[in-house]
Amino acid sequence: MALARKSITNLILLAFLIVSSAFAQEHHTNGEEQEEEYNPTEVIMHHIRDSHEFHIFGDISLGLPVILWTDNGLVTFISSEFQHDDAGQVIVERKGMKFARYHDEIYYAGSDGKLKFDDNHHPVADRPLNFSITKNVFTLFLAAAIMLLVFIPVANSYKRVRGAPKGLAGFIEPLILFVRNDIAIPNIGKKKYEKYMPYLLTVFFLIWFGNLFGLIPFFPFTGTLTNDIIFTGVLAVFTFLITAFSGNKHYWKHIFATPGVPKPLLLIMIPVEVLGMFTKPFALMVRLFANITAGHIVILSLFSLIFIFKTAAVAPVSIAFALFMFVLELLVAALQAYVFTLLSALFIGQAVEDHH
Repeated sequence: MALARKSITNLILLAFLIVSSAFAQEHHTNGEEQEEEYNPTEVIMHHIRDSHEFHIFGDISLGLPVILWTDNGLVTFISSEFQHDDAGQVIVERKGMKFARYHDEIYYAGSDGKLKFDDNHHPVADRPLNFSITKNVFTLFLAAAIMLLVFIPVANSYKRVRGAPKGLAGFIEPLILFVRNDIAIPNIGKKKYEKYMPYLLTVFFLIWFGNLFGLIPFFPFTGTLTNDIIFTGVLAVFTFLITAFSGNKHYWKHIFATPGVPKPLLLIMIPVEVLGMFTKPFALMVRLFANITAGHIVILSLFSLIFIFKTAAVAPVSIAFALFMFVLELLVAALQAYVFTLLSALFIGQAVEDHH
């Protein structure tokens, strides 16, 4: 009983620290400015979007490499070189060009070093091609590096040792068998699943690790990969391409000449089937992006109640619900990796299924 109480207390403290650290990163103005200017929408959106720097605490940030392809060629510098001017813009000058950063997007600044806006306060300026190492890109590299550090030794251990796996291999093997036995084989089939296992294992662990990085408290050096719809979109495109190039003649016949359908109805069925080819990866992209992003928004919204109502009396309720959402996010991190991998295997299985 005492152990249970201690565990619950530790979880509550952990939730408080997680949410507090998240908002401490966003609020580095003085107390009076917070009371007058607190905008929960702006704070939450700033927290969940990608960034060109790691925000440590308060005004302390660690810049990341900015890599731009401009009208005058390649330009590189560190994002910390952006300095705020009197108008609140951030300007860097390189190769006779001036660059302004606005809402973490980089634009060409005018000859006067200012960024012009339209009536809706949207920047009126061109943007260079941006290949910068942002927080999410760094997280992707980190996840890839950890996967290599984990799976290369595990693979080598199977070459050296015969019998039951030990150590790290013993922990990873059940997860690999789960993907193989419960996802790949039932949906693709025993005869054809093997060549798709590398892709299915890669997306499963990449999504899982990427989601977990975004839940580490007091660790500002990573983002959440699936918070970025471009990342989830690229994974969905990979699934679409693998499905399309793996499709056999029966798969394509079902799309362009559905068996048992009268020919006049094919004028309706063919567009529907072709549209279905694209709606499946679109659903993969949106589902993965929305579930993780929604969890972060809810947690930050719960903590915002303290600032909205301007009283610490709301804190126990906010922290309790934030704790519940954080634990749920740990589950969703693995669940979304499973769902994306399962649906990818299902779509591939439909494409390679033999005619019966």
